[in-house]
Amino acid sequence: MVFGQVVIGPPGSGKTTYCNGMSQFLQLIGRKVAVINLDPANDSLPYECAVNIEDLIKLSDVMTEHSLGPNGGLVYCMDYLEKNIDWLQSKLEPLLKDHYLLFDFPGQVELFFHHSNAKNVVMNLIKKLNLRLTAVHLVDAHLCSDPGKYVSALLLSLSTMLHLELPHINVLSKIDLIESYGKLAFNLDFYTDVQDLSYLQHHLDQDPRSAKYRKLTKELCEVIEDFSLVNFTTLDIQDKESVGNLVKLIDKSNGYIFAGIDASAVEFSKIAVRQVDWDYYRAAAVQEKYMKDDEDFDNGDG
Repeated sequence: MVFGQVVIGPPGSGKTTYCNGMSQFLQLIGRKVAVINLDPANDSLPYECAVNIEDLIKLSDVMTEHSLGPNGGLVYCMDYLEKNIDWLQSKLEPLLKDHYLLFDFPGQVELFFHHSNAKNVVMNLIKKLNLRLTAVHLVDAHLCSDPGKYVSALLLSLSTMLHLELPHINVLSKIDLIESYGKLAFNLDFYTDVQDLSYLQHHLDQDPRSAKYRKLTKELCEVIEDFSLVNFTTLDIQDKESVGNLVKLIDKSNGYIFAGIDASAVEFSKIAVRQVDWDYYRAAAVQEKYMKDDEDFDNGDG
């Protein structure tokens, strides 16, 4: 099995910086990392990529040849990649033996909650190459300073989670800069845990533009709370402890922490869940004793 991350998020959320910092961190802890750039608009990469979509198709060529804007050009590029998935598969196969994969996707949000091409690319790779991937969805932390933008970020996160159908972690990126955007209306935990959104209503009403859509916003908040799927972890990509905590979450979500374990279900359970009141080893020993007693009874020894 091969493990990795699908890095997504709106433009400016820090995806490329994340891939650069995450690859450096993973290499420091002993993993061989391959970064795959699938953003045809990203022509200045701070990292060395193992696979680059520009070797297949370039956004500038698509826009010129088909008279498309950047958004339409990106959709075309993803469609083209989906139809040429064998090209990507052949590029990835040499990396499967010992590499951890980071996929750097475009920032056009429509690709991940409306169009199916990016999802189809990911699902084809999972099926054909037996990949274990986690979607890491980056959202700029400064959106927390504006209640309206924060609700929009929640809707985007929820829609993306439901559309991609992958293990999913939402991340408030650039958390080290959040104070520069002014004081938050609530503690940071309110925004990461997505607590009672009705408290945002008062602050939304202070903005005449938001007050006009008060009922709509209320209904949207109720949808988010009814699904009860969205929460966030925070990230400062320059802080090793912050990156390390995120890596632990990702490793648990895609199963990387189980990869090196060749043991019983007891060992898996000890990692998968938090500490509980009873002793796993004692429970396993009791179960083994009962099974042995049953076997002895069946053999006529009891």
